[in-house]
Amino acid sequence: MSELSLLILCGRSPRHLYVANALCRAGRPLAIVQETSGEWNLQKTLRKLRPDNLFRKIWRWLRDRRRYTGGGEAKFFFGDGPLQLDHPELVKEVPHINHPEVLRIARELKPDLVCVFGTSLIRGALLREGRLGMVNLHGGLSPEYRGADCTFWALYNGEPEKVGCTLHFINEGIDTGQLIAHISPAISEGDTELPLFWRAVKDSAAVYAEFVRRLAAGEHFGMLQPNKGRLYQVKQRGLKQEQELDRLLKGGLLKQVSLPPRVVWFEQRMSMAKEL
Repeated sequence: MSELSLLILCGRSPRHLYVANALCRAGRPLAIVQETSGEWNLQKTLRKLRPDNLFRKIWRWLRDRRRYTGGGEAKFFFGDGPLQLDHPELVKEVPHINHPEVLRIARELKPDLVCVFGTSLIRGALLREGRLGMVNLHGGLSPEYRGADCTFWALYNGEPEKVGCTLHFINEGIDTGQLIAHISPAISEGDTELPLFWRAVKDSAAVYAEFVRRLAAGEHFGMLQPNKGRLYQVKQRGLKQEQELDRLLKGGLLKQVSLPPRVVWFEQRMSMAKEL
């Protein structure tokens, strides 16, 4: 464990708890902030209630209930062990991640690093907290795959080699900050979206922890993203796209595919990434 002090902002799903635990073992956690609901206002509420948005919301809710029934995610990340944080005493719950309480916590604790995974979009003054900055784990390979459901879209586009996660510094954009690492999971015939995504996250937890230790040791990371890439939004994924991916997978999209786990680090003042 390094002496780097960490403020962890994360979601509450098993994958988020798993990554938070890895970070707690890599540094000195000061607090774990979890949002209990999204950020709502009248304009957002009216937009959500539009018939097209409401149908999409219901479809996604039903799809996710079906996909996550049976506790598969908890089993994948925690096996038969308890689904819990190593330091539940550090948890602070807030209505949403941009609530003034989060900024107050950050300014009071003065962490060396703010570590993010699984929150809604962070805005405003909170972006400037953390002596060494704010880092996010994104579930896609930026810049080509920014936004939502990036494992799905990489498969949908016939690019299984581009399934993975990105560790990056956070700026005002959506997954556009300086790159720290690309993490790609092992892929083989018979894989499907969810196991691939979970595998990428599990591999990324170890890389996230390694980054914290290497940063504490004085190493420097961060490379500007070479282009804007493409941003995928939740609303782009519907029943038609789901059915098409099912067809592609059954038709042999991953037939004879065998890729090992891969990590690419983006270290500062280097002309190219160092691939392990």
